[in-house]
Amino acid sequence: MTRLIQSVKSLAFILTLGFVLAGGFLHADAPDWITEKYPAYTIHYTLQDECNKLEYLSLIDEGIKSVESFFNSPFQKPFEVIIHPDRHSLETAWQKQLNLPEFKSECWMVASGDAYRLDMISPLLWERESCEHRFADKDKTRKLIIHELVHVFHGQRNISPDFSELSGMDWFVEGMAAYVSGQCDEDRLAQVRTALEQHKLPEDLENFWTGSFKYGLSGSMIQYLQTIYGKQRLADLLKINSLKDLLAELDTTESVLLFGWTQFMNGPGH
Repeated sequence: MTRLIQSVKSLAFILTLGFVLAGGFLHADAPDWITEKYPAYTIHYTLQDECNKLEYLSLIDEGIKSVESFFNSPFQKPFEVIIHPDRHSLETAWQKQLNLPEFKSECWMVASGDAYRLDMISPLLWERESCEHRFADKDKTRKLIIHELVHVFHGQRNISPDFSELSGMDWFVEGMAAYVSGQCDEDRLAQVRTALEQHKLPEDLENFWTGSFKYGLSGSMIQYLQTIYGKQRLADLLKINSLKDLLAELDTTESVLLFGWTQFMNGPGH
């Protein structure tokens, strides 16, 4: 993102579209919405998910605890959770926020998050409504929801809460969510190491969140930053929205950072 502008240029980045909370996000042609308020968030869902609500609440609550435990800090304010009854409902919300009525989502897109809200298709319907995700795969489902909650946590601390004013930071936003959620697993790290040996990786950070290795690439850079600078310093970087400012904050250069990351990935611990 500008989250809205960048998303038009790169559909692969839609999972973290920043949507400013506004009236009408529960569109009129959907069934009646049920709204329940909890201390950390307000959840909106439709009648079809009434029997699934407790399971979804458990996933969200566990995800919140996981994110807060990693950063040793709470979410700064309550946010909205919208459980959409189908892809049409989610896509309509995205179309309105993007002001692009003809926008069509990719089949793998099921959720998005920013400082204000977490939108997702009802997870029980992912197998029907997406080409990539299955609610039955509980570990991946849990990690995906944590991923989006990291975006909420991150957005609440960023200069640009909806991530609409980022510059060269896609890898940082997505890498943070991939790393904290556990999506940057050993299989993905192994792919990165193989690609490193074959010299098939991007030469700059701006392109880390691209291609088939993007989770491993971006997530491993966050892992490297934590290893070198510590978790608290990593958390302090959440406020930054440009690569230039991040490098200045760390008193380093992109080339030095990339060299150190390469050594880290090739080191004995890996």
